[in-house]
Amino acid sequence: MSDLKRSIVLDKDWRLYPSARVTHEGKQISNPSFDASSWHTANVPSTVLAALVENGIYKDLYFGTNLKDVDTDQFNASWWYRKHFELPALTGETVLIDFSGINYRANIWLNGHLLAPADEVLGAFRTSTFDITRLLQAGSNVLAVEVFPPQPGDFSIGFVDWNQRPPDNNMGIFRPVKVKIVDGVSIANAFVESEIDFGLVTEASLRITAQLFNHTDKPITGQVKCLLGDIQVTKMITLSAYEHRDITLDADNHPALKITKPKLWWPNNLGEPHLYTLNCRFEYEDKCSDATTLQFGIRIVADYFTEDGHRGFMVNGKKILIKGAGWTDDLLLQDTHESLATQIKYVKHMNLNCIRLEGFWGKDQALYDLCDQHGILVMVGWSCHWEHEQYLGKPVHTQYGGVTDEDDITLIAESWKDQLLMLRHHPCIFVWTVASDFLPHPELEKKYIALFKQYDNSRPYLNSTGGVGSEKAIITDAELISEISGSSGVKMLGPYAYTPPVYWYTDKSLGGAYGFNTETCPGANIPPMASIRKMIPGGNLWPIDETWEYHCGLNDFSKLDRIEKAISERYGKPAGVEAFAKKAQVLNYELMRPMFEAFRVNKAKTTGIIQWMLNSALPNMYWQLYDSYLLPNGAFYGTKKACQPIQIIYDYGSNSVVTVNDTYQAVKNLTAKIRIFDLHANELFTDTCSCDLDANGASPLLTLPATEIPTTAYFLDLKLLDALGTERSGNFYWLSTKHDELDYEAKFDDWAYYTPSKTYADFKALNTLRQVEVLVEPDLTVTSEEISVSVLLINPSKDIAFFNELSLLDAANNETVVPVFWDDNYVSILPETSIRVKALVPNTGNLHTSLRLQIEGYNVSKQVMDLALLKTQ
Repeated sequence: MSDLKRSIVLDKDWRLYPSARVTHEGKQISNPSFDASSWHTANVPSTVLAALVENGIYKDLYFGTNLKDVDTDQFNASWWYRKHFELPALTGETVLIDFSGINYRANIWLNGHLLAPADEVLGAFRTSTFDITRLLQAGSNVLAVEVFPPQPGDFSIGFVDWNQRPPDNNMGIFRPVKVKIVDGVSIANAFVESEIDFGLVTEASLRITAQLFNHTDKPITGQVKCLLGDIQVTKMITLSAYEHRDITLDADNHPALKITKPKLWWPNNLGEPHLYTLNCRFEYEDKCSDATTLQFGIRIVADYFTEDGHRGFMVNGKKILIKGAGWTDDLLLQDTHESLATQIKYVKHMNLNCIRLEGFWGKDQALYDLCDQHGILVMVGWSCHWEHEQYLGKPVHTQYGGVTDEDDITLIAESWKDQLLMLRHHPCIFVWTVASDFLPHPELEKKYIALFKQYDNSRPYLNSTGGVGSEKAIITDAELISEISGSSGVKMLGPYAYTPPVYWYTDKSLGGAYGFNTETCPGANIPPMASIRKMIPGGNLWPIDETWEYHCGLNDFSKLDRIEKAISERYGKPAGVEAFAKKAQVLNYELMRPMFEAFRVNKAKTTGIIQWMLNSALPNMYWQLYDSYLLPNGAFYGTKKACQPIQIIYDYGSNSVVTVNDTYQAVKNLTAKIRIFDLHANELFTDTCSCDLDANGASPLLTLPATEIPTTAYFLDLKLLDALGTERSGNFYWLSTKHDELDYEAKFDDWAYYTPSKTYADFKALNTLRQVEVLVEPDLTVTSEEISVSVLLINPSKDIAFFNELSLLDAANNETVVPVFWDDNYVSILPETSIRVKALVPNTGNLHTSLRLQIEGYNVSKQVMDLALLKTQ
């Protein structure tokens, strides 16, 4: 039997229906003669509500407050998933069926027989494999799965306070269902670990592990054969009847697994994320019983502690500053492989090197595959959803959350084992985090540690993403310290609400730039106007009302009052929604950039920073670098600028300029050019100085001198030039003579960990900038796969053209084109100079025939150009 016929994914042509409207039981429903033609069609994986949306029962679910209109009562009872499938003719093989994720319980029926009851198939993160050989029929077979929704107290998928909850609580078969045909012995969960000797010649010793299962009532003797490029290693094995065994092939016993000068897997911007392919087979009696193929990376990950007790991480023996953001799945778990690919490319494009998954493990392995390919590190762990009574739905322990009794501890330990075995081969995963805000119960932690010792010692273990600082520490003035594994060495002290730039440099005890802050942000991130119009009905666009707030978070994050006040105080009260959206992008950029920059400038004391969050589960106003329409906002480009591997940065705390190099190679013979301009572009200060950048270092360059500035708002332009005078990197800041002052004495009175402002910087004078006409010279290159747009922006005036947003539009539907990859955006152009920016977009359909370029700045009127008229190359 060919390998193609060995594995069958049951993904298409399912039927779905509520049990409340079905009078038959599983025995009849799983009979091939049962008529389900009137049921809803569905694909798997899919939650129940996602399938109803696909059937057109709910339209524009995320527009306005339409989500409120979904009848939640229909999800209080079970729903049936039903699937006809056929198999090739069998000649004595074993047939297995694998369920990798059902939320939350299920009765599974096959051809009129109960395969597994709901008291055995429970837990959103358990995987289940069943031998169905004896229940199969010639010709058509029918699988019927009765899925029961999670109940209060169940450890299911959760979105905490980030957004509205899914009306069906994500009940359904949310991960793939696969049928696998094996000839006696199956092989599963293959894994390759690396030990690397960085001597005069780099040498890697590999260790291959896998699990073998004999599904027959007779002993089988055969060989495990592992192919790795030109390398082949084998091992003879005898399995007794129905035996399960973990096997190992290592370099001590198989010298071919010792590789000289291997190509290593490196994170983004630090090297290539090289991947190798491993094929493992079990062969006996001149036949292949089963085979599995995976990609892996040769790399080592370790942690370390600073003198101040903060945990950091190393990859391939090199310290790395973690620069990441928090991931969320789509509210209905509808992420496609295409949307995942775009999002990970966005992460890479922003010069980030990490995403953090809190309770979202993906509906398949596509997300991890993409991170492997693009060099994006992944923190994987459980959600704080299980640690707070409000979200879990039952009382929780003040230190250990909701997983405390024996049955729950067993369930979650087994769930972790399933996830670990499924994902451990991915080199992108650099740490396992077993708790979020609190700690695992000691009995649970003992089980976790035993599992890691048995199945994966290749990564550090993190007992909590809180610890050095967390909600627990603030409430009780006590650190979260495990009696088994000690302090996590990381902190979770926010902030999560509006925070001005100077905070990140001056705070020394909360969320500022020291240690590893596992989640923090400068507040809400309003999307651009194009997305606001998609989510808010026209009658609710202005002023901000309850419809806007429905697209915020929950509890302390259910309003936009802090951001509204910050915009009004800093930039002036907006006259309408267009002005609000424009000023919001300025604020997004201004607040996000210094957060990442401060952790880079202070890299002698910092080890990591995770922006809360990366993306959003539905159209939202909070915590996002790009929205659920995949449109980047100002914070996206502020992040991209802040995290450029080699950069020149303004330190708001010391009024100084710093150069930063995140690469492992020193950079020599650069020239820094520093200029200060007043509001009217008069040059008030200029200086140049030579500088060398140490590898993985940050170096103070100069403190800006006291300069008489006649306007409350002014500009700082920083550039790093190479020996030929070519710009290597640059940064442009708008600053105020009125400084932000924070009330560090204020007590936290809510979950926002919000340090109030005593005074705000004043940029209202930006509203008086003289209008500038920017000349735009675009160029277009079209291939079958992508469109490249190159735009020369010329400022012929004697004023600064401030904060210009570039967008690509599709004239066919008047929509903003996404995904889009601008190498820079929200750019400012100095007087009598020009800059060139470039964008890449996929060439879908006939986009090149209807593409338009739009540019609009703070003091630059909107221009729209028809790019389709350009001669393409």
